[in-house]
Amino acid sequence: MKKIAHLLLGRVFVVGLSILLQVGWMFIVLWRFNYQFTYVNLAFRVIAVIVVLVIVNKWVNPANKLSWTFLILLSPVLGLLLYFLFGRSGLTKQTRRKMDAAGAAVSAHLKRDEEAEKALRAESIGAFRQSEYIREWGCFPLYRGTTTRYYKCGEEMFPDMLAALESAEHFIFLEYFIIEEGYMFNAVVDILERKVKEGVEVRLIYDDVGCVNTLPAGYYKKLQKKGIKCAAFNPFRPIISVVMNNRDHRKILVVDGALGFTGGINLADEYINKVERFGYWKDTGIRIEGEAVWSLTTMFLSMWNYIVGSDEDCCAYMPSVHQKAPFEDDGYVQPYGDSPLDHENVGEDIYLNIITRATKYVYIFTPYLIVDHEMLVALCNAAKSGIDVRIVTPGIPDKKTVYLLTQSYYEPLIRCGVKIYQYTPGFIHAKCFVCDDEIATVGTVNLDFRSLYLHFECGIWMYRSAAVMQVKEDCMETFSCSEEMTLEFCRNRALPVRILQSLLRLFAPLL
Repeated sequence: MKKIAHLLLGRVFVVGLSILLQVGWMFIVLWRFNYQFTYVNLAFRVIAVIVVLVIVNKWVNPANKLSWTFLILLSPVLGLLLYFLFGRSGLTKQTRRKMDAAGAAVSAHLKRDEEAEKALRAESIGAFRQSEYIREWGCFPLYRGTTTRYYKCGEEMFPDMLAALESAEHFIFLEYFIIEEGYMFNAVVDILERKVKEGVEVRLIYDDVGCVNTLPAGYYKKLQKKGIKCAAFNPFRPIISVVMNNRDHRKILVVDGALGFTGGINLADEYINKVERFGYWKDTGIRIEGEAVWSLTTMFLSMWNYIVGSDEDCCAYMPSVHQKAPFEDDGYVQPYGDSPLDHENVGEDIYLNIITRATKYVYIFTPYLIVDHEMLVALCNAAKSGIDVRIVTPGIPDKKTVYLLTQSYYEPLIRCGVKIYQYTPGFIHAKCFVCDDEIATVGTVNLDFRSLYLHFECGIWMYRSAAVMQVKEDCMETFSCSEEMTLEFCRNRALPVRILQSLLRLFAPLL
């Protein structure tokens, strides 16, 4: 009964029901006009054709075009309603202008290190080309003077996160998709409260839609009372809004501008296996120390300035402000962010560049394998060319429908030589690529349409840094405790399952 009461009184149910009623009311009104008046019916059909032509001519993913075209032509009233409410990945013009202004003010302080670029070009023209893409189109520079450490699970990273928080003397920035009160987050908050009393500036951003099942409405006010500056991105309100389609999926922790953490690990107990949800929860993270932390700091400040409407001098948070001695160096490091605003799919293109430029192998961790045609072709062509391509997906799913959709992509990949593994101990939430013992990326970007096209994301691209081989070592260990999937598994699925998978693939960009 408690679970039922919690469900009925929870924010998801109340807000979801409100939005559903609004959509339902709008649909009924439009539907009645459509079928009562012939000219209205004709008008809807004409508008549907015009909208489909507009969609087809957009520079967006073809799979997305196909899904919306099918839905709009199948049911013009419902299709047009859903498209105008949820089908446009961009934010409103006012929101876009505000966010662009906040981003431009901060990113102006990201400076190129031409000596690092020159050195990388001399070492590897292929790696340099990948780095140049991130700088030119993602607008994030390449760094040296940075060390890296990779974590193969949340419980391995958490003690270092706490130690970093304890070491803070000037400021702490946190930006997370999900936070939930419990052992992990409470330990973090205890330190943050103490640091505030010591005079350390503490700011925290969380995604309100991401936390809809874990936090009450207006939770940021509770943290503000503790002295923690806190803001919620994309507040989950009972009003239809296109902004709900975009989420802040980043996970960033910055301490004094010199220490930074990111990866797939949120601030909730399942991420460090204090509670069990889907078997063993395998997630990964990365710690960077040095000059490259500045890019993570600017990502945070850009989002903070957008949410609270501030316009501050961000130079006070640069790494060199609080550390005058040179930072150590163990390779090339390039943090990057991805945004649904710029129509540049930075996260996906970084993955594609790694795959297409590989000469020996590409190993991948992803919780969801819902790929577009370009990614599917790139993976298949790499395998056909003799590249050792391996992908690890969960053995126990967190979302059963999405899991069926993930498995629907196994057959074409396996048929071309890609090796697919399911992580037997439980759920793998990691988002990692490693290639040829030289290049790796660890971050927040899943191989699904939402991560690649709709969310704010981040990651760390590395060339010959310590973490690269640490990622590979973890991959080899993970393969050994995972089950390799076969064509027989794919072809022996029950007919209803295969039909459902076909339907799910048609609407994959909308899920």
